[in-house]
Amino acid sequence: MLALPTLLLAMDVTVLYLAVPRLAADLRPSGEQMLWITDIYGFMIAGFLVTMGTLGDRIGRRRLLMWGAGAFGLASVAAAYAPSAEALIAARALLGIAGATLMPSTLALISNMFRDARQRGAAIGIWAASMSGGVALGPVVGGAMLESFGWGAAFLIAVPVMALLLAGGPLLLPEYRDATAGRPDLVSVALSLVAMLTIVYGVKLLSHGGDPIVSGGIVLAGLAAAVVFWRRQRGLAAPVLDVTLVRNRALTGALLILLLGLAATAGTYLFVTRFLQGVEGLSPLTAGLWLVPSSVAMILTSLAAPILVRRLPERVVVAGSLAVSAAGFLLLALLDQAAGLPLLIAGIVVVYLGQGPIMALGTDLVVGSAPPEKAGSAAALSETSTELGLALGVAVLGSAGAAVYRQAVPAGLPPEVASSVRDSIEAAVTAVAHLPPARAEAVIAPAREAFTAGLNLVAGIGAVVALALAVLALVTLRRAEPAPPEPATSSMD
Repeated sequence: MLALPTLLLAMDVTVLYLAVPRLAADLRPSGEQMLWITDIYGFMIAGFLVTMGTLGDRIGRRRLLMWGAGAFGLASVAAAYAPSAEALIAARALLGIAGATLMPSTLALISNMFRDARQRGAAIGIWAASMSGGVALGPVVGGAMLESFGWGAAFLIAVPVMALLLAGGPLLLPEYRDATAGRPDLVSVALSLVAMLTIVYGVKLLSHGGDPIVSGGIVLAGLAAAVVFWRRQRGLAAPVLDVTLVRNRALTGALLILLLGLAATAGTYLFVTRFLQGVEGLSPLTAGLWLVPSSVAMILTSLAAPILVRRLPERVVVAGSLAVSAAGFLLLALLDQAAGLPLLIAGIVVVYLGQGPIMALGTDLVVGSAPPEKAGSAAALSETSTELGLALGVAVLGSAGAAVYRQAVPAGLPPEVASSVRDSIEAAVTAVAHLPPARAEAVIAPAREAFTAGLNLVAGIGAVVALALAVLALVTLRRAEPAPPEPATSSMD
C-alpha cells in the first residue's frame, strides 16, 4: 500500500517528459513556461516537504497521507484539463503541494513499522524499487495513453491510483504521531519557498538572456532568504526543519549525494526523452519502450543494494555506484547524431545502473540515522533532497542545455520559423511541419545538432558531479548510531 504513492509520483515525472512535445504543440508555451511546467511541481514538493513531515508527526502520518491522496487526485484532474500554459503551471504547483504530503508519510510509516535495521533497510529497498518501477512503467503506460488520449492522460493516470490508496489505506496502514511535535511555523514555510523559487527564477532569467546584474541580485536575495530561514530554525522551540539532524556526517553526506546525484540524473533524463522524440522522431510509445531497459536496470540495482551492503561497507557500494553512473554520463557526453540511438540507450542504462543503490542506501542512511520519533522530519529531509535535486536538475541543467541550444542554432533561418526554432527543439519540429520536405530538413537538421550539443554539456556536468560525489561517499558515509528514542504515542485509528 505504501508503494502506491511512490510508484505514482515516479510515473508522473516520466510520463510528463514524454508528453512535452504534444503539450507544446497544443498549449504553445514559451521555453521559460515549459521549464516552469516541468519543474514547479518539484520545487513546491521540496518547499513543503519539511513542513508536511512535521505536520504528519503532529496530526498523524496516515491521516496526512489520506488528505494528500485526495488533493493529488483533484489537482491531477485540473492539470489534465488545463486550458493554457498558465493554468497548467498553477495546477502543477497544487500537485506539488499535495505530493509533499505523500512522500514523507510513506517513509515515516516505514520507519515506524520496521524498527529492526535490516528489515527497515529491506523495506526501504522495496520502496526505492517501487520508485524505479514507476520510472519503468511510466514510459510504457504513459506512452500508450498519450498516443490514444492526448497529453492530459499524463495526469489522469493518478486518479485511479489515489482512489485505491484512499480505499485501502485506512484498513491496512497503522497510525503514528509524535506527541511532542510542534506547530508548523508559517514564517519558516514562507521563507523556504521564497528562497527556493527566487533562486530558481534568477537562474532561469540569466539562462534566457536576462541582465546579469538583475539575475545575480535575484539569486542573492534568494540565498539571503535561505540564510534567514536556517537561522530562524535554530532559534525555534519546534522548528520546521530540525537542523540538529544534519550534524550527523553520514546523514549530511547522504543528503548531498541524493541532492546533487539526482539533479545530474534528472537534467540528463529530460534531454534524453526530448532527444528520442525531437531528434530521433519517435512516437511517445516507442520512446517509452526504449527507456524501459534503463528503468529495469535501476529496479534490479535498487533490490540488490541491501544484499550488497551485507558484504561490503555502504560507502563502498555508494561510491562504486556513483562511478558507474559517471561512466554512463560520459557516454552521453560523447553522443553525436551519427552514433544515435544505440549509444544514447547504452549511456542512460549505465547511468541508471548506478542510481538504484543510491536511492535505496542514501534514503536508508538518512532515515536510519534519526531516532524513531523524528522519522517524519528525517524522511522529509531525505525527500526534500530527492525532490529538490530532481527539480534543480530540470531547472538549472535544463536552462544550461537550453542556452547552449539557442547559441548553437545557426543564423539565417527562414523568418517565419526562426523564433520558434530558437525557442526549443519541440517548437522547431512543430514550426517546420508545414514547410516543404527539403526546406524543413534544412531547418531541422542544425536544430537537432544544436540540441545534441546541449545534451552533451548536461551529461558532461553529470559525469563531473558523479565522480565528485563518489569521493564524498568514501569520506562521509559511515553509519552512526541513532540517539535513544523519546516517548511518542501510537494509535490504531
